[in-house]
Amino acid sequence: MTSTRTADAATGPVPPPSSATALPPSVGAFHYTRFAPRLPSLDADGMEPGSHPVVIAGGGPVGMALALGLANHGVRSVVLEADDTVCVGSRAACISRRSLEIVERLGALPAFLGKGLPWSVGRSFYKTAEVFRFEMPQDAQQKLPPMINLEQYYIEQYLLDEIERRNAATPGLVDIRWGTELTALAQDEDGVTLDVRNAEGAYRLRGQWLAACDGGQSFVRKSLGLALEGTGYEGRYVIIDIELHSGHPTERRAWFDPPWNPGSTVLMHRQPDDIWRIDYQLRAGQSTEDALQPAAVAEFVQRHLDAIGEGHLPWKTVWTSVYRAGAMTLDSYRHGRVVFAGNAAHAMPIFGVRGLNSGFDDADNLAWKLACVAKGLSGAALLDAYSQERIAAFHINAEAAMRSTEFMSPPSRGFDLLREAALSLSEAHRGIAQLINPRQTQAVRYDESALSSEGDALPAGPLPGEAMPEQPLAQGHLTDWIGPVFTLLVLRPDVASLPAADIAQAQQGALPFAVRTIGSLGSSDGTDAQASPAVFAALGASDGAVYLLRPDGHVAARWHRLPASALPAALARAAVATSQDISA
Repeated sequence: MTSTRTADAATGPVPPPSSATALPPSVGAFHYTRFAPRLPSLDADGMEPGSHPVVIAGGGPVGMALALGLANHGVRSVVLEADDTVCVGSRAACISRRSLEIVERLGALPAFLGKGLPWSVGRSFYKTAEVFRFEMPQDAQQKLPPMINLEQYYIEQYLLDEIERRNAATPGLVDIRWGTELTALAQDEDGVTLDVRNAEGAYRLRGQWLAACDGGQSFVRKSLGLALEGTGYEGRYVIIDIELHSGHPTERRAWFDPPWNPGSTVLMHRQPDDIWRIDYQLRAGQSTEDALQPAAVAEFVQRHLDAIGEGHLPWKTVWTSVYRAGAMTLDSYRHGRVVFAGNAAHAMPIFGVRGLNSGFDDADNLAWKLACVAKGLSGAALLDAYSQERIAAFHINAEAAMRSTEFMSPPSRGFDLLREAALSLSEAHRGIAQLINPRQTQAVRYDESALSSEGDALPAGPLPGEAMPEQPLAQGHLTDWIGPVFTLLVLRPDVASLPAADIAQAQQGALPFAVRTIGSLGSSDGTDAQASPAVFAALGASDGAVYLLRPDGHVAARWHRLPASALPAALARAAVATSQDISA
């Protein structure tokens, strides 16, 4: 078991010593590495010379994803991570298709797919009877599974491996400072001054921007006197990772009011290395401390395994924790020179796996915007657009997650009665069973984004603010041609004429920009790739269309025919290329 250090909002937790403490035990094939703290070169006053473009507080998956996203645009960052290893315990363990698309842009997809366990099916039981089965969309047009299970320590390690590959090519591109606590901060018009300390000493550094990715107990958030607001639930869940050599397939299983744990909900997921995650709801009056005692954990797990027919298999406990659901957010994700992402910005219930997946979306949305601002290509109002879009996404995600939470953990006797009625009728009435659907996470449309431009109505295809959906091509897939840059996607260029002067201007401009052309099967017009008529129909481009995509893959504008001057105007709006107020 790993103890948790307590935080103090005034001084921060005590940094771990640079030696002596043992490494966390290995889990399956995963072995921990301890990273030594260090001091940079300092002046006589203990100040690091110069100013960093971006400092990131928190080196978890959101912080590292943001650092890699900035690196895609050549922006250096410093990452301050309080711990000196990647995380202990499975924590966030389900990665969505949308997050995998983001991970691909970051360069770490092969490792995620190589280790992660893909799944698409979930089953729900009332007592012992199966009452609902869902299957997430999975068809030939997709190159990625709808979901993979992968423990967070692997997630962090694979992102770290990619950071190390980037640093080998461009030394110092991402400077991770392990075992380093942020203890104080102050900001002015030009940047942020940070006090930090580690086991080697204390010092001060300067950044133009601070990205707070330091989790649910965010020191940055507390230092600025900010608080998350929203709905907190009384339901508590114990999380138990066990090593179990079971042949059961990778799928999500949920038991409501099971006879072996009446009045509770139990969830179970398979993870790599024969690690199984069990989440179970504590009933009213049950003590959290008592439930986490090794004897209580062992008794519950054995009772559960006996009930599902696997009690004869050997197993051992790997990690335990406790969780309370909540849907809460800051009212703004930008405060001067500080921007917030991940759990530092919001809290999301686990149901529908919107926690880390929302964090990856935050990092993906923020990285290109912060890079443009840090490089002087965009006005700082572009970061207000980040806040506006991601808060809108929070409310969309929270609405679905809260419905699932209120079903999984009824907040009152009335909700409990409604759930009992739905479950008892679900086996005989399949329509009612839809109430049990956990509503898994999916890409959000920024339908009121100030960065989107009006264009043309198309008979089909993604609207401005939506993420471009995957499509199969004659060879490969559409997302193979969409990188972390502004992309002009020209569909059927044989009929979609383009204003050459506008294209040349965009290609010669400072914003990262690429043109990708998708032609008809059998065409010989020098296109990048070819697609079937069904693909063009799905994108509203049977007789041609043009999409302007943002670096995060969302549609900034779309046209049936691209008119003169429309592209420069749409690019300027999407990148807030001036200091105009985008909310006007």
